[in-house]
Amino acid sequence: MNKTAQSVWENCLLFIKDNIQDQAYKTWFEPIKSVELTDNALYIQVPSKFFYEWLEEHYVKLLKVALTKELGKNAKLLYKIKMENTYGNKQPFTEQLPSAHRSPMKAQEVDAPFKNLSPELKNPFVIPGIRNLKIESQLNPNYSFDNFLEGDSNRLARSAGMAVANKPGGTSFNPLLIFGGVGLGKTHLAHAIGVEIKDKYPEKTVLYISAEVFTQQYIDSVKKNSRNDFIHFYQLIDVLIIDDVQFLSGKSGTQDVFFHIFNYLHQNGKQVILTSDKAPVDMQDIEQRLLSRFKWGLSAELHQPDYETRISILKNILYRDGVEMPEEIIEYVARNIKSNVRELEGAIISLIAQSSFNKKEVTIELAKHVVEKFVKNIKREISIDYIQKVVSDYFQLDIDTLQSKTRKRHVVQARQLAM
Repeated sequence: MNKTAQSVWENCLLFIKDNIQDQAYKTWFEPIKSVELTDNALYIQVPSKFFYEWLEEHYVKLLKVALTKELGKNAKLLYKIKMENTYGNKQPFTEQLPSAHRSPMKAQEVDAPFKNLSPELKNPFVIPGIRNLKIESQLNPNYSFDNFLEGDSNRLARSAGMAVANKPGGTSFNPLLIFGGVGLGKTHLAHAIGVEIKDKYPEKTVLYISAEVFTQQYIDSVKKNSRNDFIHFYQLIDVLIIDDVQFLSGKSGTQDVFFHIFNYLHQNGKQVILTSDKAPVDMQDIEQRLLSRFKWGLSAELHQPDYETRISILKNILYRDGVEMPEEIIEYVARNIKSNVRELEGAIISLIAQSSFNKKEVTIELAKHVVEKFVKNIKREISIDYIQKVVSDYFQLDIDTLQSKTRKRHVVQARQLAM
């Protein structure tokens, strides 16, 4: 019996349906249509780039298993994205994309002069005892300079990051410390620098790691009496990226070992990149000798994006997902969500999702409904009555008692707090 695109996809759906929840199946797989079967390549049609990216992020392994069962180990999955245009009279258009659009970063082989031989390890989070070691960079290739939009709020940090990527270890920005509030793009920029370095200098060993994981590695090495191996491992790195370095606060043992690793890397012309939610001067319980080294290079702050940058970010997301949206809605979202990039992305993705799944045109009313979920807690009016109510509830008093002239100690304390 000759296989067709429809028969192959129907068999795939039977397998997929048995392995995910019904609601997920209805949301993400029922809208998909099989289009074409060429050799071992199955083409499927999805309604938007947002849909495609969600499948690739959450269901690509399941899809590949299902397709391999039908077409063998050489099976390929390709997407055709049909962009419906609800604004104007333009016709729908399609875009073709392969599964796993950008491949992960390749592991870097390095020579490690350790005495004890053991099977080759690909995971940098296990302390190795091997001569030849593959180090996975742990970088996310989807975080790049191309989709990190420049604005007044991030120009210094982005420019410094690009300079470091062009000449790692060869600029005065060593270390490069990127700091700022939640959701402003610190992690994105750190990955982008690492990805750019790997593209320009594939022979360099780059490693991204959170300070929390670094700390846990160190604790494990102490338990296994392999602290020296832990230090030697990190001395192999050409570009070390530590995310959320403020997590080292109060951890004297981890700070001590990082101090020695930092010194070795810096003295040998290696690049160190750090991110933090605080400037060095505001970090608590970090040893002074370590703080002084954080200040050796450049500390670049990421600020809240200005209005023009917020507009650019929203338009970039819409372009990426192949979605058109009226200018007034883009401007409404940009005016009302000011806190950080993450909330901005969340709001516009929610709008795209609601429009796509419910097959509704994005209107200003829908935009207001979505945006309200992101900003309603911020916009609460703080009145005197509201303050009195909160304080009274906390101290388990009624408001009349709070407003009375009694001098009882707990009432006086509550009254002073309210004032």
